[in-house]
Amino acid sequence: MSRLKVMTPRIAVFAVCISIMPCALSGQSLHGSARSLTIQNRVARERGFTYLRTSRQVREFVEKGYLVPVTGNDDYSLKGVSFPYARPATRTFVERIAAQYHAACGERMVITSLTRPEARQPRNASNRSVHPTGMAIDIRRSRSRLCQSWLEDMLLSLEGSGVIEATQERHPAHYHVAVFPERYTTYVASLDKQGRTLSRLVDDVRRDDLHYTVKVGDSLWTIAQAHGVSVDTLKVANRLRTSRIYVGQVLMIPVTQNR
Repeated sequence: MSRLKVMTPRIAVFAVCISIMPCALSGQSLHGSARSLTIQNRVARERGFTYLRTSRQVREFVEKGYLVPVTGNDDYSLKGVSFPYARPATRTFVERIAAQYHAACGERMVITSLTRPEARQPRNASNRSVHPTGMAIDIRRSRSRLCQSWLEDMLLSLEGSGVIEATQERHPAHYHVAVFPERYTTYVASLDKQGRTLSRLVDDVRRDDLHYTVKVGDSLWTIAQAHGVSVDTLKVANRLRTSRIYVGQVLMIPVTQNR
């Protein structure tokens, strides 16, 4: 399982990998420092976000449309969230990653915190937390090793692309994620453009009812080679955001016209 940095109160870490696509995570080393919180606060200041102090201010920002409702759906639920609101880009992040998480490991994601005014911060919260700005979320750590591994890989990949800062916290066990609005919106737009391009590749093949069950030792590359398709085509056909697959997973294999 990939290592994700652990943040005790006031301590976090930062990883750098500039790329619009997920970067390679093997060998990535994450060391503890306060730099992550510094980065989160700098982005919040650059964006001009207000650090909300009271519940009343949260309600005012909801009324003005600066914060939007985050209500849960088939892919994620809220647990113990006092203020189910977030910045629009943060809600987009929640909905996208929850759908991918649900598809990848078979369970709904659980969100345990969103916007938190300074007057309602827990005792162990850092006084530099960006939860009062509405740009951060907390995701409960699953008991499933598969789900843990998938989520940690995804968070590290997104952090490597410079669109979020993520930390793993222990008490209670969860992942803290700060979403950088402009960067994340640009990132999503680029993925959507790429997805449309790859979808055209899939449209050029005839989709017979051919399915393959992943076996021990399989990878997307070996499966793609065996069936005469590309890894990218497999990922698009099965709505995979990463190359992670697991034993027993059923993949749809697009079959070309001349096979």
